[in-house]
Amino acid sequence: MKYFKYLTVLAVLACSCQNNSEKWASAKLIFTEIPTPCQDGEAPNLFVSGDGQVYLTWVEFLNDTTDALLFSKLENGQWGKAATIAQGDDWFVNWADFPSLSANGNWLAAHWLQKSTDSTYDYDVRISQSKNGGQWGPSFIPHSDSMAAEHGFVTMFPISEKRMFATWLDGRNTKAGSQSSVSSSQSDNGHGHGGGAMTLRTAEFDRDGNLFEESELDNRICDCCQTDAVLASQGPVVVYRDRSEHEIRDIGIVRKVNGEWTNPHLIHADNWEISGCPVNGPAVAANGDLLAVAWFTSAGGKGVVKVAFSGDAGATFSELVQVDDGNPSGRVDVEFLDNENVLVTWLENTENAAEIRAAITSEKGKEGESMTLVQTSPARSSGFPVLAKNKDHFLLAWTAVDSISTTVKTAKWQLQK
Repeated sequence: MKYFKYLTVLAVLACSCQNNSEKWASAKLIFTEIPTPCQDGEAPNLFVSGDGQVYLTWVEFLNDTTDALLFSKLENGQWGKAATIAQGDDWFVNWADFPSLSANGNWLAAHWLQKSTDSTYDYDVRISQSKNGGQWGPSFIPHSDSMAAEHGFVTMFPISEKRMFATWLDGRNTKAGSQSSVSSSQSDNGHGHGGGAMTLRTAEFDRDGNLFEESELDNRICDCCQTDAVLASQGPVVVYRDRSEHEIRDIGIVRKVNGEWTNPHLIHADNWEISGCPVNGPAVAANGDLLAVAWFTSAGGKGVVKVAFSGDAGATFSELVQVDDGNPSGRVDVEFLDNENVLVTWLENTENAAEIRAAITSEKGKEGESMTLVQTSPARSSGFPVLAKNKDHFLLAWTAVDSISTTVKTAKWQLQK
């Protein structure tokens, strides 16, 4: 649910040559809402391309049976006219598993989820591409299993001038069965899984939809938490919620180094034992060798939002930093603020609602007080807020819900020293 920058651009986008977090202690928050073309919809996502073009996608409800994936480009600080990528009456539309768009110049790729049978949780990832910035071709499926099963929670970005990278949760083994039989009836979160486990898979594709580098990254992961991925200094890095045979669901990481995927390992052993999927995935940001991963856990019965930093592109991580204000529900995102500090966003529960909050932190700790960006609903229908960075400012997209409507909102915000 993120954006891509070529590594050479990362250094240019640093806010300052200073590397101390104290410079942000008295920063002023400037938060300006940008109206969107969304009429009746949800599930926003943001993508910032290597050339600085900002894209917004969302699901628009055309009527009671038909949904559409729309996108808009940010032009002169305002969203342009909405354009349709695809539409259908057989889509799987979910509050947590939302479509995305990635771009490399005029080469665009967008994904959505489409039912493969009449069963509620049989659906495929569908990807459509445009070679000219807006004329969309027929869709293809990036997973080659041909199984009627769950496939979703996709992260995509350009990995080179000729290929794009995708990773997703793949349920082929939940239908085919496996040697695992641990608590499948208790841990499927109502998704009807069989004896096998959800897996994490990846593939690359070109402009014609040809698949390359198909691989299984982890053969047992949490059933319905978001993935996230970035292109770090040594190659792509994927973070996700793992699942042990004893229902420990902590955050895992795999990295591609020298053309080979590493074995999965945990970023930190929170030891969160939970019999069902919490639907609360991690987020990752990269700045060369520096990596930051944010996530929610409720190990020990108390929810917290944590951040871990790596100085070697994800091989090892430092001590954890807690950034929440005592009552979070997760739904995190993270982006680099400068060469040392990151901004983390999450949902914090309040007495009557919830707030999207942000905090500045580095491996030295949280800097100052949390910032409240906007009030929202704690309900599932409010979805997952999405954070993106563009040049010297940030963009936030979220789903606004009330008793009569659902719509997508966005805002530009800056920290002014």
